[in-house]
Amino acid sequence: MNKTQIWLAQTRANFLLLAVFLVAIGLAYAAKYPGFSDFNTWHAILIMLGTISAHISVNLFNEYSDYKTKIDFKTQQTPFSGGSKMLVSGKTSPTSVKLAAFFTLLFSAGIGTYFAIVSHWSIAVISLVGAFAIVYYTPLLAKVLLGEFFAGLALGSLVVIGTFIAMNGAPGIGLFQIVPLEVWLIAIPPGILTALLLLLNEFPDSEADKSGGRFHLVIKFGKKKAAWIYSAGIAASFGTILLLPLLGIASLWIYLALLPLPLAIKASQTAVKNGSDISKLMPAMGMNVMVVLATDLLIAVAVFIQLF
Repeated sequence: MNKTQIWLAQTRANFLLLAVFLVAIGLAYAAKYPGFSDFNTWHAILIMLGTISAHISVNLFNEYSDYKTKIDFKTQQTPFSGGSKMLVSGKTSPTSVKLAAFFTLLFSAGIGTYFAIVSHWSIAVISLVGAFAIVYYTPLLAKVLLGEFFAGLALGSLVVIGTFIAMNGAPGIGLFQIVPLEVWLIAIPPGILTALLLLLNEFPDSEADKSGGRFHLVIKFGKKKAAWIYSAGIAASFGTILLLPLLGIASLWIYLALLPLPLAIKASQTAVKNGSDISKLMPAMGMNVMVVLATDLLIAVAVFIQLF
């Protein structure tokens, strides 16, 4: 592997599409509901770069922490879990990974500060929540049953809402004047789905995580109950999408985001049936990634369609 390949693996670049699609949802709604600012393409690019940088940062902090706590020495690497093994194999150094984690965090924080000044003060709050989740996910949140919640919040719902505010906000305007009800509610499914992405990927690593001091939902409830929690989250995500047009809040176009539902049901069934057998769970983990990315993308597509 050359250096580029090593760092792409170290940052888990294959998962960064999540950040792209979440921002796309916020941008789509910013175009649908022109607010107190005109749609600014350069601002859209900045938001995308800042969000991707934040995602890279949390991945790097997680890799560094899992190396230091020896968790990554005990996990079995899969395409969806177990870390990149770049530190364990000596292809990167702990110092370089930690420095890269802080650099990407500061880069993202700088962009957040800019939008807190030019768009709305609430971006500062969202940025602080994100920074807290990035830095303290492994040393604190993943040890007190809050890892999945903060993952869904910071790399899910708040990305959608924050993108919308950054694009359409203006200083001195009330927060609820800026963000329409549809945006608040449509941000719920992406948040739940991000949390579920993390939840299912915790199944193979649960024993290693426990030895390293983590305490997440799979450790707390066991794999069988955690699989039912996953299934309940799937139901809540797609149930919210189903309800929004029925309540007159969203267009029927949003039902495009229901297309991954059969795959989500299959993933849920597989998790409940085979949660304790990692080899049989692997297909569900792959389906879960596709469900999360496809649903987020289709929400954005459904909104963009309404613009034409």
